[in-house]
Amino acid sequence: MRLDLVRRLARPANAASRTERALHRTLPFVYRRLGGGVLARAAVEFLAFGVKQAYACIYGALLLALILATRFWYPDGAALARYDFLFLAALAIQVWLLAARFETLDEAKVILIFHVVGTAMEVFKTAAGSWVYPEESFFRIEGVPLFSGFMYAAVGSYLARVSRIFDFAYSHYPPLWTTWLFALAIYVNFFTHHYTIDIRLGLFAALFLLYGRTWVHYSVYRYRHRMPLVLGFFLVALFIWLAENIGTFARAWRYPDQADGWTLVSLAKLNAWVLLMIISFVLVSLVNRPRREPAAADR
Repeated sequence: MRLDLVRRLARPANAASRTERALHRTLPFVYRRLGGGVLARAAVEFLAFGVKQAYACIYGALLLALILATRFWYPDGAALARYDFLFLAALAIQVWLLAARFETLDEAKVILIFHVVGTAMEVFKTAAGSWVYPEESFFRIEGVPLFSGFMYAAVGSYLARVSRIFDFAYSHYPPLWTTWLFALAIYVNFFTHHYTIDIRLGLFAALFLLYGRTWVHYSVYRYRHRMPLVLGFFLVALFIWLAENIGTFARAWRYPDQADGWTLVSLAKLNAWVLLMIISFVLVSLVNRPRREPAAADR
């Protein structure tokens, strides 16, 4: 056990990334300033976790900040509609991420697929009256401004980067073909439940059947951690739900029960975000193939 701990302490986590190199330059100083010991190690590990998460969220955070800022400070009567500005800004952010090598071309391709998948669902859902985009724009398909697809791309971007930054590996990961079929069933149900029965409860049962035994192992700073993958799905969905509340508060889109004024998005939306996020997770797995976490004796 002590030998395994020494190996973990000596081994940089995902040392190839810029974030990792920066952490290994600065955090030893923070550790010493905190006086060393168990509490200092825990504080440094927690700080590293927050920095890495912020780095992984950069696309979504920038897009959400623009949505919120334009809600209050975008000029009325501007030649360029607010939604069109958001579309061009989101496109510029994506180009910058590629140029700065925050994302790889392979990851961008998968993110683009999720972008298209999300936009197609947006077109269907707005036509069905599930939500509306109340402002006018030039760059749109039917009632859907094109910036909306970048909100789905932001989820895919986060999942692609977080798996690299934290050096994800898995134990008891289900066969890949089962996850692909599961993602397809989720996506189809988002459309068909308007006309036939909603199999969402069955999909959640399948979620626990497929991933119930799966653990995700990840490196933060000096230590290797793990958590149930299903718990990770729900935690990510919770933060997406919080971002959705910011988006609706900024009037980027509106649900029927928000027609007379902003109200908190129902917690019931969490289940939809869990399922939709799994589609993105499975798509990302096409590029970042899930690796098996080696046994302790192999490290």
